[in-house]
Amino acid sequence: MTASPSPPRPRRHRPVGHLIGAYGLPALTGLLFLAFSLALPRTFPTRENIDAILSAQSIPAILALAAMVPIVTRAFDLSIGYVLGLAHVMVLHLIVDEGRPWPVACLAVLVGAGVVGVLNGVIVEFGRIDSFIATLGTGSMLYAVTGWVTGGGRIVPGPQGLPAAFTGLYDSTFLGLPVPAFYVLALAAVLWAVLERLPLGRSLYVVGSNPRAADLVGIPTRRYTVYAFTGSGLITGFAGVLLAAQQQVGNPSVGLDYLLPAFAGALLGSTAVRPGRPNALGTLVAVAVLAVGLTGIGQLGGAFWTTPLFYGGTLLLAVGLAGYSARRRLRTDTAATRDGPSALPPPPNQDGGTEGAGP
Repeated sequence: MTASPSPPRPRRHRPVGHLIGAYGLPALTGLLFLAFSLALPRTFPTRENIDAILSAQSIPAILALAAMVPIVTRAFDLSIGYVLGLAHVMVLHLIVDEGRPWPVACLAVLVGAGVVGVLNGVIVEFGRIDSFIATLGTGSMLYAVTGWVTGGGRIVPGPQGLPAAFTGLYDSTFLGLPVPAFYVLALAAVLWAVLERLPLGRSLYVVGSNPRAADLVGIPTRRYTVYAFTGSGLITGFAGVLLAAQQQVGNPSVGLDYLLPAFAGALLGSTAVRPGRPNALGTLVAVAVLAVGLTGIGQLGGAFWTTPLFYGGTLLLAVGLAGYSARRRLRTDTAATRDGPSALPPPPNQDGGTEGAGP
C-alpha cells in the first residue's frame, strides 16, 4: 500500500501592503522631486541643485548609516553626534596645531573613533547598561574632551590654509559628480553586502530580532553587539574627517546638529526596501526623501524653524512606521515558522562564520 503524496503547499504571494511598504518611500522620493520641479522649474531640477544636494547630504547620509548599524542589534548609539564633533576637531587639531601630516591625522582619528565604538559596546553589553544611557554618558564625556582640546573656541588654520589634498577629500569631483556621493554609495554597498550576504550580518539580525534564539543557536550576542558599535564608531570617524575637510574650521559644537537627521534617516530607512528591519538601501532612500523635502521647502521660502519641525515630525513618523513594520514582520515570521523549518542561521564555527551558511 503506497502512501498518498502530501498536498502541495500553497504559494505565498506578497500582499499589496508589503509592496507599498517596500517601495512606497522610493516612490515618494520621486513624487516629491517631481512636485518641487513643477513648483520651482528654474531652480530645483537643475544640475547645480542636484550637485548641491549630493554634496550637502553626504555627511548626514554617512552618519545615518553609522546610526543604522547598532539599530540592527536593537541598540542605539546616541554618541555619534559627539564622536563626529570630536573627530572633526581632532583632525584639524593634529594638522593645524600639531603639524601632523593629514593622512596620519585622519588615520589616528579613525582608530580613535573605533576605540570609542568598542568602549560603547563593552559598556552596553558587559556593563549591562541600557544603550540610550550608556552612549549618552560617553557622548557627554566626549563633548567635554572636545571642549578641552579646543579651549571652547574654534580651530582656524593659518594663512597657508589646509593641504589641498585634504580639502579635496570633500570638494573634488569624479565623473562630473561630487566625490562625497561616491563615498556614500560605496559605504552603502559594503554595508548591504555585509548585512545581507555574509554570516556576520545574518547573525547581527538574529541578535536584534531575538537575542534568546541567538544564544540558543550559539551566536555570541555580546561580541556581535560590540562589533556593531565598533562599526558605528569607525563610520562616524570617517564622517568627522569629511566634515573637517568640508568646514575647514574646528567648531566644538557642530556635531550635535547631525544627531537628529541621522536617526531620522536610519529609523525611516527601516520602513523601506526591507520593511521591518534596518537596512543600508532603505537608509539611503530615507536620506534622499529628507534631502529632497528640506531642499524644496527651503527654496519655497520656508522659515528657519521648518527644518527642526520637519526632522522631528519625520522621526516620530519613522518610529511609528518602524514599529508597525517590525510587528508585521514578526507575525509573518511566526506564521512561516509554524508552516516550515526555522530560518535561524546555524551556529557559528570557529572561524567566526556559520556552518553551512550559503551566499
